Amino acid sequence: MRVLIVGGSGFLGGELVRLCVTAGHEVGATYVTARPGELPAVEWLPMDVRSREAVAATVAAFQPEVAINAAYRKADWASTADGAAHVALALSRTGGRLVHVSSDAVFSGAAPRYDEACVPDPVSPYGAAKAAAETAVRAVLRDAAIVRTSLIVGNGGSTHESLARSLATGHGQGVLFTDDVKCPVHVGDLAAALVETAVRGLSGVLHAAGSDALNRYELGVLIARRDGLDAARLRPGRRSDAGLAGPFEVRLDCTATRRRLRTRLRGARDFLAA
Repeated sequence: MRVLIVGGSGFLGGELVRLCVTAGHEVGATYVTARPGELPAVEWLPMDVRSREAVAATVAAFQPEVAINAAYRKADWASTADGAAHVALALSRTGGRLVHVSSDAVFSGAAPRYDEACVPDPVSPYGAAKAAAETAVRAVLRDAAIVRTSLIVGNGGSTHESLARSLATGHGQGVLFTDDVKCPVHVGDLAAALVETAVRGLSGVLHAAGSDALNRYELGVLIARRDGLDAARLRPGRRSDAGLAGPFEVRLDCTATRRRLRTRLRGARDFLAA
């Protein structure tokens, strides 16, 4: 297949590029500023999702059969919300399909669990941007797949892993929250689920998260132990005491999605086992 990875220079995007190349797909991948190192069989394309014209031109030139949109910036509505709309509009003109990566941030955390049928009720600016992106994608491309995920870790390259290592080695400052609960997913598992969704032409809302609900302190302990570091150096704290906005606890229920996917979505206790 001819696959376009929007946000191919990011943590998840890089794993998507690797998987698609390994599977033998024709791969185009976008970046904004720094072009990643050369990788055989990848066409790197400079593109800013905030520009409707730039997105339209890139999609029209590459002509993907399917695009996986992994681009976002937490503090930038234009990248997260408007960018998703631009990608969907461009694909509606070329006839390509879309797999859009969304987030558990679209939920408030007021419910014990959230399944694929739950309606977004965001309480943060980032969550509102992600919810708006979902609305735009659904309005433009009725057959798009919207894949909500949780905290992405694995392979040592995530922000949370870097923070846990810096704290466990005594080189960093700060705490890991005990009241911030997610369902961490391995970047490789998530990328595989997204590629499977793209290849099989799945549509609708899917939840792709790990099977273990953990707070950030518990996750940090697992990371430190995996890396042979001193987990006792990690300091617990509370997000609420730091005056940060929610959501605080969001548990994605992936039951319906697991019935549709062949890809196994492991829990963090599994993939971070020493």
